Amino acid sequence: MKTIQYWNTFAIGLPIMFLCLSIFNVEAIAMAVASLMLTGLIQVIIGLSMLFNNPENKQLRIYAGSVGLFFTMWIINAGLGYFAILTYILFPIPIVLAIYLSVIVYNTKN
Repeated sequence: MKTIQYWNTFAIGLPIMFLCLSIFNVEAIAMAVASLMLTGLIQVIIGLSMLFNNPENKQLRIYAGSVGLFFTMWIINAGLGYFAILTYILFPIPIVLAIYLSVIVYNTKN
């Protein structure tokens, strides 16, 4: 479980580190934005691996369902031409999912 916590800390800290470096280097802002995709990928892998190891955990099932719903809605929105209201609704969801998984990871006792 410690390894999962370290990976989650790395995933959360990477964009923050690049954002802090952007004070000295403007290109670091682009790297911070790009590293957000890596953060999402790492967190989805962490969440799915935790769900695979503990399939009866309700919180992990909610997380996996929320991630699936987010990507489904994103694909539907892209296919329909990006409705503004749906885009605004989808924008904060990855941040909420990252916080939710982090709470799950740091509160799990294994």
